[in-house]
Amino acid sequence: MTESLHTVTTMPTARQPGCPFDPPAELIQAREHGPISRFPFPDGHQGWLITGYDLVRSVLADPRFSSRKELMRHHPLVDYGEIEVPPAPPGEFLLMDEPQHSRYRKPLVGRFTVRRMRLLTERVEQITAEHLDAMEKAGPPVDLVTAFAKPIPSIVICELLGVPYEDRGSFQEHIDKFLGGEAGDEELIAAYTATQQYLAQLVAAKRAHPTNDVLSDLLDSDLTDEELRGIALILLSAGFDTTANTLALGTFALLRNPAQLAALRAEPALIDRAVEELLRYLSVAKQFHRVALEDVELGGHTIEAGTTVILSLNIANRDPERFPDPHTLDLRRQDGGHLAFGHGIHQCLGQQLARVEMRVALPALLNRFPTLRLAVPAEEVALRPETADIYGVKSLPVTWDA
Repeated sequence: MTESLHTVTTMPTARQPGCPFDPPAELIQAREHGPISRFPFPDGHQGWLITGYDLVRSVLADPRFSSRKELMRHHPLVDYGEIEVPPAPPGEFLLMDEPQHSRYRKPLVGRFTVRRMRLLTERVEQITAEHLDAMEKAGPPVDLVTAFAKPIPSIVICELLGVPYEDRGSFQEHIDKFLGGEAGDEELIAAYTATQQYLAQLVAAKRAHPTNDVLSDLLDSDLTDEELRGIALILLSAGFDTTANTLALGTFALLRNPAQLAALRAEPALIDRAVEELLRYLSVAKQFHRVALEDVELGGHTIEAGTTVILSLNIANRDPERFPDPHTLDLRRQDGGHLAFGHGIHQCLGQQLARVEMRVALPALLNRFPTLRLAVPAEEVALRPETADIYGVKSLPVTWDA
């Protein structure tokens, strides 16, 4: 039986006042109408919006839906007209299908295993302690984003890839520009160009003097310098921005849910479940796009070849058919299987690293500052716009009893 068809006429770009952790209300309402809706793109293309957990998961695992950049001609907010989109640059495998995707991802898989990432725990603990020491020495109030949430994953991923410490600041600034959702076209191009130029220099430096890092490990493969540069860009940006925003927004969510915060402080063993629940509840990587390569039956409807579908990960992770009471933050929740890291062949390569960083950093922060609290009213916390690829807070002023 074909389900009734709902249409979402425009992509919502604002969250409800006072509800910074909940997705836009219009998207939640779309899921209430069913797991799949029609979505007319601004350029006139008739696409689809997928909000149901099961359907999102199935599309992510279905090779009949493509991730190729050159097929992604339709933007949910902007009509770009007849502009031709080029294929993804060499190495940027998130925007590729098989077999190109595996050519780049396969050499990396062994370097991001659960075991290898857990071996990094001691170094993450050291970096975290150094930044907590600096926070304590500076005294309250501080911006938790710049003092804690950004530096920890930034340093870790830079060390993994062999980026010199002194270069971290400029790299972080450029990544913020082209992922933050607020830079103009000229700023975006300048930031992207500067990052590419830096990575070209970094790869050349590794060729001349290899060190003990992931990028140097890849020099023995048949990957070209251009391909290595593309891989480095994907790992640096993905390994920094998503974790930084989850750490900051996660702390904000805990401070706004004092009962959950108290439970985590009282039960340190709860941290594994807490991390998974924060990942589900926040879903900072909000949505992915896919393009049907052939006609596909999905949710009682035919997705025609060439049609773009928007996969709403944050709504799928709030699907009441998969997660009871989905809009409640519950650190004791036992329902696993969230899609915060995606699913299928493109599932986040660095997910275990993100988990290690969160498992270390959050308890350390809460233990060091038992009286940690917001330094401004919650409604004054500056949030990233919904147009940003990754959702989060721009700043999080916090204080404590010194």
